[in-house]
Amino acid sequence: MNNCQRDLILIVDDIPNNLKVLFDILNKSGFKVSIAKSGEGALEKAQEILPNLILLDVMMPGIDGFETCRRLKTNQKTKDIPVIFMTALSETVEKVKGLHVGAVDYITKPIEHEEVLARINVHLDLRKMQLKLVQKEKMSSLGQLVAGIAHEINNPVNFIYGNLIYAQNYIENLLKLLNLYEVYTPVSIQEIQEFSNVIELDFIKKDLPKLLASMMVGSDRIQEIVRSLRIFSRLDEAEIKKVDLHVGIDSTLMILHSRLRATQERRAIEVIKEYGDLVPIECYAGQLNQVFMNILSNAIDAIDEKINNQQVVNFEKSEVDKLIILPSLSTQLSTSDSIFLKRKIEFTPQIQIRTELTEDKKLILIKITDNGIGISQEIQQRIFEQFFTTKDVGKGTGLGLAIAHQIIVEKHRGTLEVKSVLGHGSQFTIAIPIY
Repeated sequence: MNNCQRDLILIVDDIPNNLKVLFDILNKSGFKVSIAKSGEGALEKAQEILPNLILLDVMMPGIDGFETCRRLKTNQKTKDIPVIFMTALSETVEKVKGLHVGAVDYITKPIEHEEVLARINVHLDLRKMQLKLVQKEKMSSLGQLVAGIAHEINNPVNFIYGNLIYAQNYIENLLKLLNLYEVYTPVSIQEIQEFSNVIELDFIKKDLPKLLASMMVGSDRIQEIVRSLRIFSRLDEAEIKKVDLHVGIDSTLMILHSRLRATQERRAIEVIKEYGDLVPIECYAGQLNQVFMNILSNAIDAIDEKINNQQVVNFEKSEVDKLIILPSLSTQLSTSDSIFLKRKIEFTPQIQIRTELTEDKKLILIKITDNGIGISQEIQQRIFEQFFTTKDVGKGTGLGLAIAHQIIVEKHRGTLEVKSVLGHGSQFTIAIPIY
């Protein structure tokens, strides 16, 4: 079954024998399975585990299947989960009622093995395709928007930059002329002297070149941002191109610059770049930029979450050794069997980006490590599942890392792996083969 190992099914039925039959069918087919024995239990369980699909019995004591489905569909966290009703009722009016409250299909009892699997797979595949299309459209629109903004900004910036060069030359010549007047016209005219004092001429002569220099720096910065936007906007390029991966990473960091800066809650996030001597590789450059954006954005979120939680956590050295840690923490671990994370005022947020070739020069490795909140073992097992998210409603679709995994594994025949220690940080390792 396609991707069934990644799919979690919630079965809701008040009859133990029905639960056992369905559990055995789905478990043997490779699905992850969770169960609930009532409508109330289903509402709690669905919100807790966010299954990929729900098999829901209609006739149950307490809250029946119709009301359970209605409540699922009014909850922002569970409203998009497909619900398939299971019922012995054959009346059309009951089926119509089920569809009206949000169900996508019906399975008639007694359950037929092949039918239930076929219907489950159809609706799982349908949901995945729908959301992939939505995500693809969003990314395509984003690429076009970013490219358009970059183009619109680029023209006036070039105009300003070009004029600044002339303005700098003009002002240098005028200041030189002014100095010559002062040297060769030593007799001061009172009105000129008074006006010079009023406008603080000596200060202007010193400050004006500094103002121009800062304007040139600002203009250079805008041009750099525009270049980064244009590089990042290659999201819809279909063909493989030979590119320098460091350029894509740097352009992504440039776009995320505002999120890396210091806030009222934390210091600026220190980005430690340890770039190896990589060869340009043939890849889908825009799609890899999307992967970098997802992982780095999640790293910033993890750091902010750690600071917001203001947690103080002890870690045994044996547990922390599972993760390749940031350099700034390594000295602490070498002198103690545990690390004690103090309050956020003493916390230095860091993201390390390390790139290297494997010894056989067949793979490029990109390791992105943060010292954020970390990820539990349970979540690590599901982190690349489509639609799985731990973020609040409206803050995550559950598609970012799933699509990143797909881009690396399916598009580039590589691997994307995660190591993490809860409370300490995470490391995502991208491996891309060189052809």
